[in-house]
Amino acid sequence: MSDDLETTETPFDPSTRPGRVLIVDDEANARSALAELLEDEGYVTATASDGVEALEKLETFTPEVVLTDLKMPRMDGLALLEEGKKRQPSLAFVVMTAFGSIDTAVEAIKRGAENYLTKPLDVNSVAAIVARALEKARLSAEAALLRAQVDKRLSFGGILGDHPTMQRVLKIVGQVAPTRATVLITGESGTGKELVAAALHHNSARSKAPFIRLNCASLAETLLESELFGHERGSFTGAEKRRAGRFEQAHGGTLFLDEVSEIPMATQVKLLRFLQERELERVGGNETIRVDVRVVAASNRDLRQMVADGTFREDLYYRLNVVQIEMPPLRVRRSDIPTLAHHFLRKYREENKRPIEGFTDAALRALVAYPWPGNVRELENAVERAVVLCEGPMIDTELLPSATGPAMTRPPENGGGGLDLLIPGITMGEVERIVIERTLESVGGSTARAAEVLGISRRTIQYRLKEWRGASEIDLDE
Repeated sequence: MSDDLETTETPFDPSTRPGRVLIVDDEANARSALAELLEDEGYVTATASDGVEALEKLETFTPEVVLTDLKMPRMDGLALLEEGKKRQPSLAFVVMTAFGSIDTAVEAIKRGAENYLTKPLDVNSVAAIVARALEKARLSAEAALLRAQVDKRLSFGGILGDHPTMQRVLKIVGQVAPTRATVLITGESGTGKELVAAALHHNSARSKAPFIRLNCASLAETLLESELFGHERGSFTGAEKRRAGRFEQAHGGTLFLDEVSEIPMATQVKLLRFLQERELERVGGNETIRVDVRVVAASNRDLRQMVADGTFREDLYYRLNVVQIEMPPLRVRRSDIPTLAHHFLRKYREENKRPIEGFTDAALRALVAYPWPGNVRELENAVERAVVLCEGPMIDTELLPSATGPAMTRPPENGGGGLDLLIPGITMGEVERIVIERTLESVGGSTARAAEVLGISRRTIQYRLKEWRGASEIDLDE
């Protein structure tokens, strides 16, 4: 029941099928004996004579556990372990080695093997160790499936977040996307404003039409007007032929104007006219052109303050701000950091073909404690860098940027706890206290507002404060 399995077998279903083990050994008698032993225990088995044949078997047989010898011709057990983990990260490896080669087995454990057996093999040990490896493989596969389901549940157009602030954003996106309303997205750099703009487009009736992006800060003032509205031939030096602008290119779809605050006042007038009349004229032209475009704008600056300062037109501000979506900074929704970090880990692990299983507890504490001034974009870059540099199965603190690593270990400048420092080994209880107390500071001590920001109950905050400070210091605000 080993080497001649059908290539059409369906993938393993833990609820209906027995465990599946691939046995790899260059000794035919050893392979046969192990296959017979494990089949008597209720496993489905396949065998291979070395690492090369084992990788070929993976194309037609889907094991949960690989029981492999270390010393084999063509491809040894360590090379098989590395390549097998790349192809199937949840695959559990148990290595077999002669008693005098324990160091090699230990190296295999460091590279991700679950356990090892020494030859001559003990029958009872084989069964017990394979059973434990099978359990670990199933848990890993189920966790991967659960994470995928969670990502699907929490995502909308590629936007991840279970924190109440992000759930409000996603609710507004769902309500506004089907309409024609102009939307203004505000928030710090790196919070995902372009993702929200794309979600608005792709969940609207305009989804089959173009989604055109323009960063208004990337062009000189003399070029921005032409880029937006197009130009006629000869309208300025270098205008050798007529060119359609971004509004015309986006006809029937959506135009996303990022950093709209950087549009100069003269061009703001033309943008206002388009929003009012839905028509434009190319630079150097007299023809009035009507186009059907939904405008979504974004800014990381306070447009209301710019209006007050006289650097942004008030009438344009209200035309853009029909519906406002404010993106929360990552430091406000810290409970989403582990979800985002694991999402980026899976993304870059697949792109770089790295057999990385996850983050250590210390690394996750470091990620949660760091203030992330660059928000989600900075977190994504940090995880990508860690994936590229990681040499083992887990990402630890030394692979994170220096701001979140041991270099942050220092006394707080004000003598109190802070989220902008990391003490390796800090407990989750201490992290919880830091997060709650800093949030209370930022909302003026209101437990109701802090509960809303953190996505927990007000009663939880009051209970913690009583535990830390005593009942007399609890704010019973409404």
